[in-house]
Amino acid sequence: MKNSNMTLTILLINLFIAFLGIGLVIPVLPTLMNELHITGKVLGYLVAAFALTQLAVSPFAGKLVDSIGRKKMIVFGLFFFSFSELLFAMGNSLYVLFLSRMLGGVSAAFIMPAVTAFIADITTIDERPKALGYMSASISTGFIIGPGIGGFLAEYGTRVPFFFAALIACIAAILSILLLREPNRPVEEIEVVQVKGIKRIISPLYFTAFILIFISAFGLASFEAIFGLFVDHKFQFTPKDIAIAITGGAMVGAFAQVVLFDWLARHLGEVKLITYCLLVSAVLVFAVTVAFSYMSILIVTIIAFIGFDLMRPAVTSYLSKVAGNEQGFVGGMNSMFTSIGNVFGPIIGGMLFDKNVDFPFIFAAIVLTVGTILAFRWKTPEQLQV
Repeated sequence: MKNSNMTLTILLINLFIAFLGIGLVIPVLPTLMNELHITGKVLGYLVAAFALTQLAVSPFAGKLVDSIGRKKMIVFGLFFFSFSELLFAMGNSLYVLFLSRMLGGVSAAFIMPAVTAFIADITTIDERPKALGYMSASISTGFIIGPGIGGFLAEYGTRVPFFFAALIACIAAILSILLLREPNRPVEEIEVVQVKGIKRIISPLYFTAFILIFISAFGLASFEAIFGLFVDHKFQFTPKDIAIAITGGAMVGAFAQVVLFDWLARHLGEVKLITYCLLVSAVLVFAVTVAFSYMSILIVTIIAFIGFDLMRPAVTSYLSKVAGNEQGFVGGMNSMFTSIGNVFGPIIGGMLFDKNVDFPFIFAAIVLTVGTILAFRWKTPEQLQV
């Protein structure tokens, strides 16, 4: 049990570091916008480039996780991530920045399904929801606190946050080589995934969950990618102001995942919890458009992240329970549908931002509302068998 806890801790640190890089760019977007003379639309593409590459690589990465092993994929992913952040820190042209974010997407595609499958391998069914809650807290906290760290470090230079990320990712890769051991798993797991492959996406067991992963990722990516530009244009927030708002959301969200998720999942069940999270997120994302002061923006932002942060582990826990020996496949698909949302959220948000600063949040709220309706109609595995 002690070794299992140490392994879980290492995995969570790795996941946190990987997703930290996605959010690091957010607080410096207004600065980059001015330096490179680009529009909100192009900035949306820059944020989405990470997720677009992750989307393209994830299906293959899911199979590699099951064939060459969890540990190797995690180590390769961390080294890819370190190099991508170093490239971003040194890049002076838009093309180099796009290349950097794409390499970062490859790293995330390697790391996320590998960690998900690793956790499923080292936990029992009863332990898994809590472990996946911690996992999701690491993802969300990294994704959300990234702008916070980026905003504070940007006080010393626009590229400083990326040098910092490159260093800690390299350290994490070395520690993973030294401390992680490949988990034991059934040999037949590889054969099952290779035979069923992509056809399992449309299985009633998985399909609704995958669509809701996309909707949640779309809402969060659109919200976070445009948030810095929104408050910069509407309220003249500084990078430090943006960092405070998003870091506050990260802290509250992480607390909810670690302290509340296991209890809520046991008392409500994953499907009901997902439904309520979508509803709360839809309301609060829309509320951003009617906020009128620094304090109201701060409160709405912090609370909004709770819905997003509780939904992610709920979907992951559900999928892990029904996946059986398809953990690598399900982890890859989870990463893929998250990536689809992360691609279209910033792109559509950037386009809408150029029309009106409120439009990205209104559209994200509509998408989340559609997800809420879909979740209300979701049939659990038990209902499918009736």
